[in-house]
Amino acid sequence: MKRLVIFLVALLSVVFFSACNTGEGSGGTATLEGNVVKVLHPDDVYTLATDTMPGAKEDVFLVYGKDGFYDDDVEADMSGHYRFKYLRPGTYSVYAYSTLATGEKVAVVQTVNVERGKTTQVPDLYIHEGKAYGTSMVKGKVMATYIDKDGNTIATGPAYEHRVYIQHAGDCFPCGDERVGMDGVFVFQKLTPGDYVVFTTSVFDEDEIPYLVQQSVSVEEPNVIVELPETFHVTIKP
Repeated sequence: MKRLVIFLVALLSVVFFSACNTGEGSGGTATLEGNVVKVLHPDDVYTLATDTMPGAKEDVFLVYGKDGFYDDDVEADMSGHYRFKYLRPGTYSVYAYSTLATGEKVAVVQTVNVERGKTTQVPDLYIHEGKAYGTSMVKGKVMATYIDKDGNTIATGPAYEHRVYIQHAGDCFPCGDERVGMDGVFVFQKLTPGDYVVFTTSVFDEDEIPYLVQQSVSVEEPNVIVELPETFHVTIKP
Protein backbone atom coordinates (compact mmCIF):
# COMPACT_ATOMS: atom_id res chain seq x y z
CA MET A 1 0.00 0.00 0.00
CA LYS A 2 2.81 2.34 0.95
CA ARG A 3 4.54 1.69 -2.37
CA LEU A 4 1.30 2.44 -4.22
CA VAL A 5 0.94 5.77 -2.43
CA ILE A 6 4.54 6.72 -3.25
CA PHE A 7 3.97 5.76 -6.91
CA LEU A 8 0.80 7.86 -7.12
CA VAL A 9 2.49 10.85 -5.51
CA ALA A 10 5.40 10.57 -7.94
CA LEU A 11 3.02 10.26 -10.91
CA LEU A 12 1.01 13.28 -9.83
CA SER A 13 4.23 15.26 -9.39
CA VAL A 14 5.32 14.42 -12.93
CA VAL A 15 1.90 15.37 -14.33
CA PHE A 16 1.85 18.60 -12.34
CA PHE A 17 5.41 19.50 -13.34
CA SER A 18 4.64 18.83 -17.01
CA ALA A 19 1.46 20.91 -16.87
CA CYS A 20 3.42 23.80 -15.40
CA ASN A 21 5.96 23.67 -18.22
CA THR A 22 3.73 23.71 -21.31
CA GLY A 23 3.86 27.48 -21.86
CA GLU A 24 6.59 29.86 -22.91
CA GLY A 25 9.65 30.04 -20.72
CA SER A 26 12.98 28.45 -19.95
CA GLY A 27 13.62 24.75 -19.65
CA GLY A 28 13.23 23.78 -23.30
CA THR A 29 15.46 22.94 -26.23
CA ALA A 30 14.79 25.89 -28.57
CA THR A 31 17.04 28.86 -29.32
CA LEU A 32 16.12 32.39 -30.38
CA GLU A 33 18.71 34.75 -31.87
CA GLY A 34 19.10 37.90 -33.92
CA ASN A 35 20.97 41.18 -34.38
CA VAL A 36 20.69 44.73 -33.14
CA VAL A 37 21.47 47.50 -35.65
CA LYS A 38 22.03 51.02 -34.35
CA VAL A 39 21.06 54.00 -36.53
CA LEU A 40 22.67 57.28 -35.49
CA HIS A 41 21.00 60.65 -36.17
CA PRO A 42 23.63 63.38 -35.65
CA ASP A 43 22.72 67.04 -35.73
CA ASP A 44 24.45 69.57 -37.98
CA VAL A 45 23.83 67.18 -40.89
CA TYR A 46 21.49 69.22 -43.02
CA THR A 47 20.28 66.33 -45.17
CA LEU A 48 19.14 64.20 -42.17
CA ALA A 49 21.67 61.59 -43.28
CA THR A 50 22.22 58.77 -40.79
CA ASP A 51 25.04 56.43 -39.86
CA THR A 52 24.42 52.70 -39.32
CA MET A 53 26.54 50.47 -37.12
CA PRO A 54 26.25 47.24 -35.11
CA GLY A 55 24.38 47.57 -31.83
CA ALA A 56 27.41 46.47 -29.81
CA LYS A 57 26.82 45.88 -26.09
CA GLU A 58 23.15 46.90 -26.34
CA ASP A 59 20.73 45.32 -23.86
CA VAL A 60 18.12 43.03 -25.45
CA PHE A 61 15.01 41.94 -23.53
CA LEU A 62 12.85 38.82 -23.89
CA VAL A 63 9.16 38.53 -22.98
CA TYR A 64 7.51 35.13 -22.54
CA GLY A 65 4.08 34.98 -24.18
CA LYS A 66 1.87 37.86 -23.02
CA ASP A 67 3.75 38.68 -19.84
CA GLY A 68 3.56 42.34 -18.92
CA PHE A 69 7.24 42.58 -18.09
CA TYR A 70 10.42 41.15 -19.56
CA ASP A 71 11.51 37.73 -18.31
CA ASP A 72 15.12 37.62 -19.46
CA ASP A 73 17.76 39.90 -20.92
CA VAL A 74 21.17 39.58 -22.56
CA GLU A 75 23.83 41.93 -23.84
CA ALA A 76 24.54 41.88 -27.57
CA ASP A 77 28.14 41.11 -28.51
CA MET A 78 30.44 43.49 -30.40
CA SER A 79 28.80 42.56 -33.71
CA GLY A 80 25.32 43.30 -32.35
CA HIS A 81 24.40 39.59 -32.17
CA TYR A 82 22.40 38.13 -29.27
CA ARG A 83 21.03 34.68 -28.35
CA PHE A 84 18.50 33.25 -25.90
CA LYS A 85 18.84 29.50 -25.24
CA TYR A 86 16.82 26.69 -23.65
CA LEU A 87 13.35 28.00 -24.48
CA ARG A 88 10.10 26.07 -24.63
CA PRO A 89 7.85 26.34 -27.71
CA GLY A 90 5.57 29.36 -27.92
CA THR A 91 5.40 33.03 -28.79
CA TYR A 92 8.11 35.42 -27.62
CA SER A 93 8.71 39.15 -27.98
CA VAL A 94 12.21 40.60 -28.22
CA TYR A 95 12.94 44.29 -27.84
CA ALA A 96 15.68 46.89 -27.48
CA TYR A 97 15.43 50.62 -26.94
CA SER A 98 15.68 53.62 -29.25
CA THR A 99 16.53 56.91 -27.56
CA LEU A 100 14.82 60.15 -28.58
CA ALA A 101 16.62 63.49 -28.58
CA THR A 102 14.83 64.28 -25.29
CA GLY A 103 16.34 61.19 -23.65
CA GLU A 104 13.04 59.29 -23.69
CA LYS A 105 13.39 55.60 -24.58
CA VAL A 106 11.06 53.84 -27.01
CA ALA A 107 10.95 50.04 -27.32
CA VAL A 108 11.55 48.48 -30.75
CA VAL A 109 9.81 45.08 -30.69
CA GLN A 110 9.83 41.91 -32.80
CA THR A 111 7.48 38.98 -32.00
CA VAL A 112 8.24 35.46 -33.20
CA ASN A 113 7.05 31.88 -32.77
CA VAL A 114 9.54 29.36 -31.40
CA GLU A 115 9.40 25.61 -32.14
CA ARG A 116 10.78 22.79 -30.03
CA GLY A 117 14.43 21.99 -30.71
CA LYS A 118 14.86 24.65 -33.42
CA THR A 119 16.73 27.93 -33.73
CA THR A 120 14.48 30.87 -34.61
CA GLN A 121 15.93 33.95 -36.31
CA VAL A 122 14.46 37.25 -35.17
CA PRO A 123 14.21 40.08 -37.75
CA ASP A 124 16.82 42.77 -37.11
CA LEU A 125 16.08 45.23 -34.32
CA TYR A 126 16.80 48.71 -35.68
CA ILE A 127 17.28 51.09 -32.79
CA HIS A 128 17.81 54.83 -33.23
CA GLU A 129 19.58 57.50 -31.26
CA GLY A 130 21.20 60.92 -31.68
CA LYS A 131 20.34 64.55 -31.08
CA ALA A 132 18.36 64.81 -34.31
CA TYR A 133 16.35 61.56 -33.88
CA GLY A 134 12.59 62.12 -33.81
CA THR A 135 12.93 65.73 -34.95
CA SER A 136 12.62 67.59 -38.24
CA MET A 137 14.05 70.61 -40.05
CA VAL A 138 12.62 73.74 -41.62
CA LYS A 139 14.63 75.13 -44.53
CA GLY A 140 14.28 78.43 -46.37
CA LYS A 141 16.08 81.14 -48.29
CA VAL A 142 16.51 84.90 -47.91
CA MET A 143 17.48 87.20 -50.78
CA ALA A 144 18.30 90.85 -50.20
CA THR A 145 18.32 94.23 -51.88
CA TYR A 146 21.07 96.34 -50.32
CA ILE A 147 20.50 100.11 -50.32
CA ASP A 148 22.55 103.12 -49.35
CA LYS A 149 21.50 105.88 -46.97
CA ASP A 150 19.60 107.61 -49.76
CA GLY A 151 17.61 104.51 -50.65
CA ASN A 152 19.52 103.69 -53.80
CA THR A 153 20.16 100.05 -54.65
CA ILE A 154 23.83 99.18 -54.35
CA ALA A 155 23.66 95.36 -54.64
CA THR A 156 21.34 92.38 -54.71
CA GLY A 157 21.97 88.78 -53.67
CA PRO A 158 21.80 86.34 -50.76
CA ALA A 159 21.18 87.97 -47.38
CA TYR A 160 24.40 86.58 -45.93
CA GLU A 161 24.57 86.67 -42.12
CA HIS A 162 21.05 88.12 -41.89
CA ARG A 163 19.18 86.73 -38.89
CA VAL A 164 16.01 84.62 -39.19
CA TYR A 165 13.74 83.58 -36.32
CA ILE A 166 11.26 80.78 -35.64
CA GLN A 167 8.54 80.49 -33.03
CA HIS A 168 5.67 78.17 -32.22
CA ALA A 169 2.40 79.46 -33.68
CA GLY A 170 0.58 81.45 -31.01
CA ASP A 171 3.69 82.12 -28.89
CA CYS A 172 4.96 85.60 -28.22
CA PHE A 173 8.67 84.89 -28.40
CA PRO A 174 10.97 82.99 -30.77
CA CYS A 175 12.19 79.50 -29.87
CA GLY A 176 15.24 79.75 -32.13
CA ASP A 177 17.22 81.88 -34.54
CA GLU A 178 19.76 81.23 -37.30
CA ARG A 179 22.08 83.22 -39.55
CA VAL A 180 21.63 83.04 -43.32
CA GLY A 181 24.44 81.28 -45.17
CA MET A 182 26.48 82.54 -48.10
CA ASP A 183 23.96 80.96 -50.49
CA GLY A 184 21.04 82.65 -48.75
CA VAL A 185 19.86 79.41 -47.15
CA PHE A 186 19.00 78.89 -43.48
CA VAL A 187 18.00 75.72 -41.63
CA PHE A 188 16.28 75.24 -38.29
CA GLN A 189 17.11 71.86 -36.79
CA LYS A 190 15.67 69.58 -34.11
CA LEU A 191 12.07 70.72 -34.43
CA THR A 192 9.23 68.63 -33.07
CA PRO A 193 5.99 68.31 -35.07
CA GLY A 194 3.74 71.35 -34.84
CA ASP A 195 2.85 74.71 -36.37
CA TYR A 196 5.50 77.43 -36.60
CA VAL A 197 6.02 80.98 -37.82
CA VAL A 198 9.33 81.84 -39.49
CA PHE A 199 10.19 85.51 -39.81
CA THR A 200 12.96 87.97 -40.53
CA THR A 201 13.31 91.75 -40.78
CA SER A 202 13.41 94.25 -43.60
CA VAL A 203 13.53 98.06 -43.82
CA PHE A 204 11.64 100.61 -45.86
CA ASP A 205 13.67 102.48 -48.45
CA GLU A 206 13.06 105.78 -46.71
CA ASP A 207 13.17 104.56 -43.12
CA GLU A 208 15.57 102.48 -41.05
CA ILE A 209 12.86 101.09 -38.77
CA PRO A 210 12.63 97.33 -39.50
CA TYR A 211 9.42 95.47 -40.11
CA LEU A 212 8.71 91.74 -40.06
CA VAL A 213 8.44 89.47 -43.08
CA GLN A 214 7.00 86.12 -42.12
CA GLN A 215 5.68 82.75 -43.30
CA SER A 216 3.71 80.03 -41.53
CA VAL A 217 4.79 76.42 -41.79
CA SER A 218 3.54 73.09 -40.42
CA VAL A 219 5.86 70.26 -39.45
CA GLU A 220 3.53 67.26 -39.59
CA GLU A 221 5.89 64.42 -38.70
CA PRO A 222 9.39 63.75 -37.39
CA ASN A 223 12.48 63.00 -39.48
CA VAL A 224 11.53 65.19 -42.46
CA ILE A 225 12.86 68.38 -44.05
CA VAL A 226 10.14 70.98 -44.66
CA GLU A 227 11.01 73.69 -47.16
CA LEU A 228 9.30 77.05 -47.04
CA PRO A 229 7.29 77.58 -50.23
CA GLU A 230 8.48 81.16 -50.80
CA THR A 231 11.84 82.90 -50.70
CA PHE A 232 12.08 85.82 -48.29
CA HIS A 233 12.91 89.12 -50.03
CA VAL A 234 14.20 91.82 -47.74
CA THR A 235 15.76 95.25 -47.97
CA ILE A 236 18.93 95.82 -45.98
CA LYS A 237 20.65 99.13 -45.27
CA PRO A 238 24.28 98.36 -44.33
